[in-house]
Amino acid sequence: MIAELSAFHFERPFWLLSLAPAIAFWLFERQASDASRQWRKVIDPALLPYLLVGEERRSRLRPVDWLLLGWIAAIIAVSGPAWQREPSPFADAKPPLAVVLKVTPSMMTEDLAPTRLDRARQKLADILAAREGASTALIAYSGSAHIVLPATTDATIVIELSNALSPSVMPKEGDDLIGALALAERTLANSINGGSILLLADTIGPQAVDWPKLSRPVTVLGLLPTGAAQDALGQVPGASIIATTPDQTDVAAVARRLDGRDAAASVAGEGSHWREAGYWLTPLLALLVLLWFRRGWALT
Repeated sequence: MIAELSAFHFERPFWLLSLAPAIAFWLFERQASDASRQWRKVIDPALLPYLLVGEERRSRLRPVDWLLLGWIAAIIAVSGPAWQREPSPFADAKPPLAVVLKVTPSMMTEDLAPTRLDRARQKLADILAAREGASTALIAYSGSAHIVLPATTDATIVIELSNALSPSVMPKEGDDLIGALALAERTLANSINGGSILLLADTIGPQAVDWPKLSRPVTVLGLLPTGAAQDALGQVPGASIIATTPDQTDVAAVARRLDGRDAAASVAGEGSHWREAGYWLTPLLALLVLLWFRRGWALT
């Protein structure tokens, strides 16, 4: 109990400054509604108590007093009183993912049956199944990069939209990988649980030399026959290269990488946070509000 009291604090203490105007208003109303104060200037104070009719029946607690009590309770609740910690709802959540899919004529090569692009879709479906519930965004690129789907936990729609992609629907030919990575970075910018980028591509052009400095880890699944991916993609700086395999070995390796520590959020209190107790004052506020439904109840 003592340890909990020592940890007591307010999450938003600046709201407590609102107590000053609340108390000032209360004092003003108390003085303005005090009949004896108004007559004290013209009647002898010794006679005043005997000349005021009905003052003895006045309640010691006036409506303005109840209003002040409600204000104090509301201000304390909004200030966020806390003394216990609880697990963060995001502590066990899988980090979000931005999938960058290359959609160029080279991805239609049939050395990975039926095509490299089809194999990329199959592997993507398996990866999303292994990371069920994780938020995933889809970005496609060729000569230009485009957000196909913002981050969503619906893996089905991610797969459906990836199946609709082909080089013929891309507005421009080329290989704008740098633009696609920058777009993926912006997609993950507002994530509170970290995140990483998964690049599904067969080859990476000379722009790998100008690979941008990213704050999110990048995993590359090479869509090439066994043994060729590392040779073709081995020069990508700062990225983990995983070669496509006929079985689920590559899928498991990608999932481990995406769910690893380096893909999680590096923020203070990631595993737990302070549990606010201000909501316990809600019943008190509700009871105080009920007083204002009384007939004739006013700030007097």
